[in-house]
Formats: sequence, C-alpha cells, structure tokens
Amino acid sequence: FQTTKKCITRTFFTLNFSLGASTDIEKLYEAVPQLGNLFKIKGKIGEGTFSSVYLAVAQGRGNQEEKVALKHLIPTSHPVRIAAELQCLIVAGGQDNVMGVKCCFRKNDHVVIVMPYLEHESFLDILNSLSFEEVRDYMFNLLKALKRIHHFGIVHRDVKPSNFLYNQQLKQYALVDFGLAQGTPETKIELLKVIQSEAPQGSCTYTKPQITLGSQVSVTSTAPRHSTHQSATKTANKRPCSASQTQIKEGHKRKEGQECFAHQRSVFGERNFNVRSPAFQDRSTVKLVKQPKVTDIPSRKLSAKKKATSTLNNGLAKKAASSCPANLTCDCYAKDRVCSICLSRRQQVAPRAGTPGFRAPEVLIKCPHQSTAIDIWSAGIIFLSLLSDRYPFYKAGDDLTALAQIMTIRGSRETIQAARTFGKSILCSKEIVAQDLRKLCERLRGNSTSFDNSTGDVQIKPQESALPAEISNAFEASLQGPQKHIHYQKQHHHGGDGRDVRITEKGADPKGWDNVPDEAYDLLDKLLDLNPATRITAKDALLHPFFRNMKQ
Repeated sequence: FQTTKKCITRTFFTLNFSLGASTDIEKLYEAVPQLGNLFKIKGKIGEGTFSSVYLAVAQGRGNQEEKVALKHLIPTSHPVRIAAELQCLIVAGGQDNVMGVKCCFRKNDHVVIVMPYLEHESFLDILNSLSFEEVRDYMFNLLKALKRIHHFGIVHRDVKPSNFLYNQQLKQYALVDFGLAQGTPETKIELLKVIQSEAPQGSCTYTKPQITLGSQVSVTSTAPRHSTHQSATKTANKRPCSASQTQIKEGHKRKEGQECFAHQRSVFGERNFNVRSPAFQDRSTVKLVKQPKVTDIPSRKLSAKKKATSTLNNGLAKKAASSCPANLTCDCYAKDRVCSICLSRRQQVAPRAGTPGFRAPEVLIKCPHQSTAIDIWSAGIIFLSLLSDRYPFYKAGDDLTALAQIMTIRGSRETIQAARTFGKSILCSKEIVAQDLRKLCERLRGNSTSFDNSTGDVQIKPQESALPAEISNAFEASLQGPQKHIHYQKQHHHGGDGRDVRITEKGADPKGWDNVPDEAYDLLDKLLDLNPATRITAKDALLHPFFRNMKQ
C-alpha cells in the first residue's frame, strides 16, 4: 500500500511539474524572443530558487541537432552577480570537468546562459550502485575540477553532488553553478574582485563572551574590533526595481518602486528546493495584508501599554549597551536572559552561502576570512557519503546544530582547538570523542560481521549507530537506510566423527567494498580537517597515494 501511495504521489507531482514547465517555457519564449529562432526547448530539467534550467535543441550545420542547457536567471539577479558567474564559466570553464559556456542572451532584465548539455544521473539514484573504483574516479575528477577553479582564485561556495554532474556510462563530469562564487585576494576573475572589495573587513581576533548553542554547545559570535561593512552577497544582490515597470513572476505582480532583494541561487540538473533561505524568500509569492485597525477602547489601551513597555525596554537596553565597556566578560551563559554586555556587541557579518550539510566549520562559526578550503570540506562530506553509503550525511536545521553534528564525528576537543585558530571560543557541555572514520563508514555501510561458533555460520550484525548517544534525533534519522547485502559462499565438510560440519565463508565483494585501503580514510581525514589552514588543498589531494597511478 505504501509503495502504491508513493507511486501515485510521484505521478501526481510529475504531472504538475510538467504542466508548470510548459507554462514556464511559453513565458521564456515571450521574455526572450530570440530564443525561438535558434532553439527548440524540450522541457525543464532543473529548478532553483532564482533560476531554472531547460533542455533545448539547437539546429547545427548539416541539420544536425545539438542538445544544450538554457539557464534562465530571473530578473531580480544583480547584474554584477550574473556577469561574475559568466566570467567564471568563460575563464575557468570548458576544461578539467568545469562547465563551459557557449553564449548568452539578454532581453531587458532576463538573462539566459547557453551551456553544453551533459546527461547525468541523480546522485541519490546511483549511490548504491557505485563500485569502490567508481568512487575513486568520482573523487579524483571532483578534486580535479576544484584544482582548476582554485587556480583562478574562485571559491565555488556551493560544492555538492547536484552541482557536480556525473554520467556513469560515459564517465563524464561537470562542475556547475557559480552563482554564489567569490574570489580569493589573488583571484584572476576581475568581477569577483568587485564583489570581494565589498566583503566585510576586519580581523579574526575577537574577545570571548559566549552565547548558548542549544543545551549542548555554545560558540562566541562577536563583532571584530574594526568596524564591519555589509557582506558582499547582501550588497551585490540589493537592486532597486524600476519605478516605471511592474515586475511579474509566476502570475503575481510586484509593487512598483519597491526594492527587490535576491540571493543568487541556482540548481542545474536536479530539482532542489531545500536551498531557499527565509531571509531571501521570493517576494513575488508573498501577499501583504493590511491588518485591521483596533476599534474597541480596551484593546487600544492594552496596545498602547504594550508599545510603551516595549519602547521603555528598548531604551534601557540601548542605554545599558552604550554604557557597557567592551572588555567585560559576559555572565548570561546558560541563563534565560541576555546581559547588557552581549547586547552591546555588534552582530558579526560573514559570508554564509552554501547548502546545509556541506558548510565548513569556519562558515558555521562565521569566520570573516574564508578561503578555497571551504570547497575542500564540502568535497570531504561528499566522500564521506560515498564511503558510508549515506546521503545526505549531515542534516541539520540550523548552523549550530550542524556544528554539534560535526563534533560527533570529528570530536569536541578537536573542534574547540580548531576554532581557537581563527579567534573563536566554543563551549561544549560534554566531551565527545572523535570517531574512527573507517569503523564509522563500515558500520554505516553494513560490512560488520561476526562468527557464530555454535552453528559455524557467519552472521551479519544488525546495523548499529557509530555515533555517541548525545547525537540529535534528526542526525540519527539521516543515518538510517537500507542495509547492504553481503554475499557468502557455503561449504559443507564431514567431520571425523560422522557429524556434518557447516562452515560459511564470506565471498569477495564484486564492487570492491570489502577491501577499501587505508589511504582512502587518510585522504578523508585530510579533507575533513577542522582547521582550514592545515586542510589539504585540491592540488595536494590529487597527489595523495589514494590516487596512485591515476592520470593527472
């Protein structure tokens, strides 16, 4: 019954998606008329918060059809962001598994990027079918793409399986979606320098008051000693709409003259809606309803009283904050109040882009200076999913829970020590020991076995958690999944006393998961180094013994 219900739900969802895609294709033809003369759009193949991707066919020479991908950016995307993404594709794309670009069309506020089309499989669909050698090839090609973009000083900031397209049959790969990319100080992408110049300035040296992180962990979140500016992402994506034009999207009208805020986000290849941020919701789907006025006198008095109390409290808080010295230590940790010392701290501004579950520790702790190492961490999370056969591996509703989940694998002491290197202080109510990565992955994959002396049979242990008891329920749920089947060969021998002795031997796994070398877990440990300063680079990772004898 459950299977039938899922099939009906999937069919209904597919029908709705197809009907919506047809309407979107018609709107795209209307928005950018020149597309109709060159391409025949077949359908929508991907959809993100601020972009959609379509499969189209172009008429080439000799009436040969060529498949291309059309990425349509909605009008609220900032021109600098769009131009920076294009420049990343042009300069770094087209080689070493990095997606290139064929051309670009613009009509008013609508921009369509034309890219080569790579037919690919969903990561979740092929995860259980990959052999160990295929996983090694996958990671080698992913790191090869990261080495390419890092050479040009590009920080992708959203490395995840749906942004690294993979064709299992053709062994082809492509790193896509540079909508959130930022530049390093030495970046060769000129437009990323413009975005970088608006990034928050300041040092990573901070004072150390603590703010409670749930009931288990706390982390400082203070402002730098120097004044900070607004983040590059927020500044670059703030764009006033034309007062003489009404923007229309999905049938809802925008108000004229209002400012539109958009956070550039796109997905190519997979339908992914878990990237919508509440701070950057598409305002075209939000209806503003004017609240009715309070007419009765008692309600008016109560409302006025609440307003006066709120104003008084705010005034006291501001007065206490302004009179509080900056070098005092906070005394409100683990208490149901916020002291004046914490109120006096400016909220730290730091880049936070990326997909939950793939953000590096320095992103979660809001370190202002973030490098290409955050892409390496994301690659390590992908490798962890491949070795453990669990996707997504981390699933948290907020950054603080995500940090606590990282501690359950990498250890609380190691996380605290790494945080100190970039001026952060973390408190954990209980010490959590770091997990052995090999034992963790083998348990989750289901390769642990035991031998029953009474029957002579090799038995599979029930799938058990490799995590401490303090782990959150959400994380436990994300680690649940089907158990792997292990193949065995049975041999029968007759004992000297006439008894039939049954011996069961484990057969070789044809996919190679019974013989994962230590080099794989050594590389995983280096990719998931909590300290970005010592985390392995893509260039060095490709020279790791795990990739021995592989063509660079």
